[in-house]
Amino acid sequence: FVFQVYCLSSATNSELLSRHKRVWIIDSFEIEEGHPGPFPYELGKVSVDREYRIYFELHGQGVDEEPMGVISIDEHSGMLNVHKAVDYEKWHTLELRFEARKIDTSIDTRLGIQISIKDINDNPPRFERDLYEINVPQESTQGSNLLKVHATDIDKSETLNSTFHYEIKSVSPNVRDTELLIDESGYISFKGCLNYEVAEKFTVVVEAKDHGEVVKLSSSTTVVIHVGNGNNHLPVISGQTGTGKVKELVTGVSPLRLHVTDKDTPHTSGWRARYTIHGDEGENFNILTDSETNDGILTVVEPLNFKNGAQRELLISVENEALYYSCEVKERTPSGLWKVDTIKGHDPSGETVVQFHQRENITIVVDTNDPPEFNVTLKEVTVMENVPVGTWVDKVTAVDPDSSYSKEFVYKVGNDPAGWVMVDPLTGNITMIKTPDRESPYVVNGTYTILVYAVDKGIPPMTGTATLHIHVWDQNDNVPQLTVDSLDVCVSDAPTTINFEAFDPDEAPYGGPFTFELLGNVEGKWKLNPDYGYAAGLVKEPGVYPGQHMIHLKISDMQGAFHVYNLSVTACGCTVTPNCQIRQNSEIKLGPYALCIIISSLLLLLFLLLMALSISTKREFITIEPEDCSVGILLQSNTEAPGDNCEVTV
Repeated sequence: FVFQVYCLSSATNSELLSRHKRVWIIDSFEIEEGHPGPFPYELGKVSVDREYRIYFELHGQGVDEEPMGVISIDEHSGMLNVHKAVDYEKWHTLELRFEARKIDTSIDTRLGIQISIKDINDNPPRFERDLYEINVPQESTQGSNLLKVHATDIDKSETLNSTFHYEIKSVSPNVRDTELLIDESGYISFKGCLNYEVAEKFTVVVEAKDHGEVVKLSSSTTVVIHVGNGNNHLPVISGQTGTGKVKELVTGVSPLRLHVTDKDTPHTSGWRARYTIHGDEGENFNILTDSETNDGILTVVEPLNFKNGAQRELLISVENEALYYSCEVKERTPSGLWKVDTIKGHDPSGETVVQFHQRENITIVVDTNDPPEFNVTLKEVTVMENVPVGTWVDKVTAVDPDSSYSKEFVYKVGNDPAGWVMVDPLTGNITMIKTPDRESPYVVNGTYTILVYAVDKGIPPMTGTATLHIHVWDQNDNVPQLTVDSLDVCVSDAPTTINFEAFDPDEAPYGGPFTFELLGNVEGKWKLNPDYGYAAGLVKEPGVYPGQHMIHLKISDMQGAFHVYNLSVTACGCTVTPNCQIRQNSEIKLGPYALCIIISSLLLLLFLLLMALSISTKREFITIEPEDCSVGILLQSNTEAPGDNCEVTV
């Protein structure tokens, strides 16, 4: 602490000081924050030269105001004592009022005292966040700032304790062609090249360390830099498939498919190919990219005419959707940025030349075989559920556009997931070979779907496809079903209701809502409320005894189809556990005391029977006077009956 004393500007005080010629001698003291003690310790003594006795008092911050109890003064000697440490980050200075009082307690002098607290390095610089994360493109230029980290130190400003610097402690992975840097402002940059295929991300540990004289404190944060996936490799045409021949005046056919290889990550903009046709003056062709294989599919969009030439020569080039990027480190200089070579753009080297042959007359193109065509490719038919095997469903018809293969094809079932139908290979008649079930898992929204093929005998054989939607009409071939086969109900003096549900796989009007009915003698024991709907409530009357009960329950659908279920109901006390099964299991476990009581009860009952038998042989009837029944053994019983009095006539 540094003690400074200021005389308050007061005419009275000035007159007193002048009249009594008092001289105040106050020393300066200094102590660091967080002093380890022991407490209290003497800070220093206030010496006063005066002609009469006075008493010292101290008030304000550090005494009777926050932070209280730090400083005290001996009223006789003027010795200052420190009782505990003070945190500089909370209290830079303490403002106190020093008073000198005479023997009659009147104030002699008031002075203002300011205590300055010296800061120590007890706080490290701290980052705003424990984790920084950023995405950067791999085409980023070396030397550019990627992101900025920021830390602060709450120690006294403009001192070594609050002055700090940033430092990169570790980088993972450690890549030869990439070096990460951080400047005094916290900006992170790099030298060299970023390459997604070499390092998808960098994990960097950054430290902020202060310049404290006695001790240096630090903290760290983690920076994750995700490198964007770019186009590091050029696509290369690796081959082609298809005849390369088309018919005259035909459009929509694809005579050629180009294949490319690309080492970039599949299905990214650096991998997806983009094809361009050159030399197509008539704009007869178009080429699209297969999104799955990256192949280029060449298609005839405008009909070709043999009179304009027997062949067409096209030039097809390929490039990626993303710009090609290449970065290579040439020299790692000791200072400044490295020397690198970068390439951005497309390389036109990926080209191939293809030829197409066309014929004037379609009949002379022997190598061309079109698939059979159905006159209706999607048919909708309706079949009643549970029709017998052999029922005719429908008929499909196809034609072959190739004159040389006309009518030389057969019909086949392409996809029949449940194996319901067969198709006549010559006529196309479709019949049932299994009984259709609308509740089959292969029936979706009441519709069963099959595929029918028409396969010709060409080389290679070609296939036409038709889809058949069979709409299955529902029948009432299912009865209502319970969702549970047993229930638990609590025993109480009032009616207790337990709910249960039912369902029917059939649709309306063959399903719910249902009618519920109890069969047998249930009067005064059980009833239903409600007894109509998709759920019912089983009401237990107070007269039902605890234990297992079998209830015969009849459930009918809207058409009267029904089924009788045996519903097991367990009645039990639910005051301890709500689960009857658990409660029953716990009750059957008898301890040794319970067994002793049961055995004693059986012996007593046998004794009473023998006594009654011996007395009944006498002709004289004797009335036994009632005894006090208050002393006895209380036996557990689950039988509910009227109470008995203590008078017994033998």
